[in-house]
Parts: sequence; C-alpha cells; structure tokens
Amino acid sequence: MKCPFCFYGESKVIDSRPTDEGAKIRRRRECLSCEKRFTSYEVVETAPIMVVKKDKTRQSFDRGKLLGGLMRACEKRSISVAELEETVDAIQTEILNTMDREVPSSKIGELAMEQLKGIDEVAYVRFASVYREFKDVNSFMDELKDILKARK
Repeated sequence: MKCPFCFYGESKVIDSRPTDEGAKIRRRRECLSCEKRFTSYEVVETAPIMVVKKDKTRQSFDRGKLLGGLMRACEKRSISVAELEETVDAIQTEILNTMDREVPSSKIGELAMEQLKGIDEVAYVRFASVYREFKDVNSFMDELKDILKARK
C-alpha cells in the first residue's frame, strides 16, 4: 500500500476492524518511511455486474457513476455524502442479491428512485425528471401528484 503523503511503497497495519456490517475492513496504517498514518478500506471483490443500457450496450457497473447521479439530484439539499454512499451500498447490495450478472439500467434507476423517495422528496423529483425524461409539465405534475397521494 503506497503512502498517500510520500508515496513510499511499504506500510504497516496498526489496527484492523470490520465496518458496514462486515462488508469492508478498515485498516489504520503507518508509513515505514515518513511515519505518517492513514486509513485504507478493503472490500470483498465480487464478480462484475454488467449494466444493460437502453440501447442494449453493456458496461460494467460503476458505483461512482451512480453516486454522481445521486449527488447531482441532492445538490443544495441537506443530505450528507455518507448518507448517499449508504444509499449506493444498499442499491449495490440489492443488485448483488438478485444473483443476476446483468442488470438493466432501468432497474438501477428504479432502485435509486425508491431509495431517494425515502430520503428527500425534492431529490427524488430531480432524479426522476432526468431518469424518466419528462417530456412536458403535465408528466412532471403527474409525478408530483403521486407523491402528494402517498403522503396522505
């Protein structure tokens, strides 16, 4: 593990502990050269998930891309990055639990909207407006009416 400060290639592990219900291992490390400490996370490597796009092309699942889309929907809202990362973790776990190696992008979008609906309604509507490609104000209003019905 390279030191992020001096880029030396050797470090020693000072402390290890499981995080995220054992899904990750957090390690505190100390550089053997500059003696600064840093944290690394280890994640179990799984078989790659392929996303089937609308045009039938395939690409590997990129959690960073999903996180970026959620962050854009949550701009200027009081939602922490940690909460969004937990949301991405939940979506990724649900996809992995299906045991399918190919997942339609529409399924990922629906899972993201389902999660956002419980976190922040404004972020949900923003994400839905891009994801569902609202053609006009009426389709946008229909979505808002559904949210209001669900509240009651």
